[in-house]
Amino acid sequence: MTIDLTTVWAFIIAFAVFAYVVMDGFDLGIGILFPTFEVGPERDRAMNSIAPVWDGNETWLVLGGGGLFAAFPLAYAVILPATYPLIIAMLLGLVFRGVAFEYRWRDPDHRALWDVAFTGGSLIAAMAQGMILGALLQGIEVTGRAYSGSWWDWLTPYTLLTGLGTVAGYALLGATWLVWKLDGESQHHARKLGKRAAWATLVLMGAVSLYNVFLNPEYAERWLTAPEIYLAAPVPVLTGLVAIALLRALSVERHSKPFWLSLSLFFFGMAGLGVTIWPYVVPPGLTIWDAAAPERSQVFMLVGVAITMPLIIGYTAWAYWVFRGKVGHEGYH
Repeated sequence: MTIDLTTVWAFIIAFAVFAYVVMDGFDLGIGILFPTFEVGPERDRAMNSIAPVWDGNETWLVLGGGGLFAAFPLAYAVILPATYPLIIAMLLGLVFRGVAFEYRWRDPDHRALWDVAFTGGSLIAAMAQGMILGALLQGIEVTGRAYSGSWWDWLTPYTLLTGLGTVAGYALLGATWLVWKLDGESQHHARKLGKRAAWATLVLMGAVSLYNVFLNPEYAERWLTAPEIYLAAPVPVLTGLVAIALLRALSVERHSKPFWLSLSLFFFGMAGLGVTIWPYVVPPGLTIWDAAAPERSQVFMLVGVAITMPLIIGYTAWAYWVFRGKVGHEGYH
């Protein structure tokens, strides 16, 4: 693989997307699981576990989307028209989730309504994100330099499968986060939810991986023919080892370990996606070099990222450090 400025930008955006998925993923996961929590202190503690960090986690979504627009403008111009309904649904879901998060504390007379908005917004956003990924992986029809498909090309059995897989994965992140942050009966409840979400995530990851082999001949060649198979094989092997360790950690009294193993599962899942589509940014026709901005633009933007990304990582790490430990009953609000 040739390392050039375009490749560097591809990895920067991949890092931003991964950071968003794992950080906002457990926020959305808690929203997805919210109806299973007992009304009252258990729901309040679950929400308070993410209160200090949830809005900062969404910074990575802005960086990933903005980076795609700046570094790969052609990809941005193709992906958005192909997935407009999903992107609109995702943004509306995030809006409802954010508004409900604040108003359920400030409008207790309608707390049940805000809880429904919190869960609905989280579920819609998670499902939409997974379907956007599926729409990208199944291929986007491009003619010349523009999207040439229909309004509904994104709606297929495959994208529904990737959407459900994302929902299950986010629920796993949310459950393992609560295992880490809560104690007592609430932690025991989160551990049970984590086991169910882990099995659902693993089954759906396996289904998506199997579907990928039949989705595109080039994908099958990456995973099933030599010498590519020897380079790709460590990803499923390591994923299997992490999955075994995760299920074991959820079966014993571990606190933070299940969460870190869940993040590892997501990391290897995204690594597998990278192996599948590289070097395409819009399969099956646009590579990262086809869609890249001019080199001078990439250099200019790289200076800004070199300054801002360490700041984002720094204040994010500080926020998590300040609010470390178990969540008490006094709450954040």
